[in-house]
Amino acid sequence: MSIATTMKNSTAIAIGGFDGMHIGHQHLFAELGERGTIVVIETGYANLTPKREREYFSHYPLMYIELDEVRHLGGEEFITLLKERFPKLQKIVVGYDFHFGKNRKYSFLDLKTLFDGEVVVVDEVSHHGDSVHSHKIRAKLQIGDIKGANAFLGHNYTIRGKHISGQGIGKKELVATINLDCGGFLLPKEGVYATLTRIDDEEHYHPSVSFLGHRVTTDGSFAVETHVLDGEVICKEKAAISFVAFIRANEKFQTLDVLKDAIKKDIAKASKELQFLQL
Repeated sequence: MSIATTMKNSTAIAIGGFDGMHIGHQHLFAELGERGTIVVIETGYANLTPKREREYFSHYPLMYIELDEVRHLGGEEFITLLKERFPKLQKIVVGYDFHFGKNRKYSFLDLKTLFDGEVVVVDEVSHHGDSVHSHKIRAKLQIGDIKGANAFLGHNYTIRGKHISGQGIGKKELVATINLDCGGFLLPKEGVYATLTRIDDEEHYHPSVSFLGHRVTTDGSFAVETHVLDGEVICKEKAAISFVAFIRANEKFQTLDVLKDAIKKDIAKASKELQFLQL
């Protein structure tokens, strides 16, 4: 079904930035019902789920409105725009902190006044007493707290990228890796991680150990690379890396032999982290 047809038939929408599609966002989506659509106000700053990455994390159709298209609107103008896009609109779902219109002066209270249908306001969502927000997920990723970030997300943090050439020494001197360009994504703290890697359009993920950061032991260049643990694979175009656990920070080794020993230990630790996962 085309997005135009979906918009024409949708009776409910959830509105927000939705970077990360985390467990707080999922509470909004749970209010949509059968004929719902997710409306993303695209600021251009999303880096947990940049561009159309959000579509991996919901079965609902998504449509995008650029912030510049609506940031200048008054409250009534905003509602008029939504009704034009969604002629059968009966329900709007927003979070408790949702603001809209010129200078973000309007809140859900104004929505309830201006919209003649149902307005559902979802309260703050917490995990173990800590409120869930995208900025907190970013902060966790930047200190390497992968398990904490994943708990807030409700899924493993995942980056996707185009396959690129590496240094050329991995397969010869160390271990074979798939090198990626993951532009647009927030990258976690430099270091080594237990991960799951999906190659090209395969349906399953391979257990893997991944490194991201500057290659301080060799040429100092920045890399995102992953080593698949269940056998050598061929990556033709792209891959996705899902982070499961932080293993160690990036560090400089005196020789390639010392680095190779460290990689062996990394592989053992990653294997232990991943051994009970259903792939």
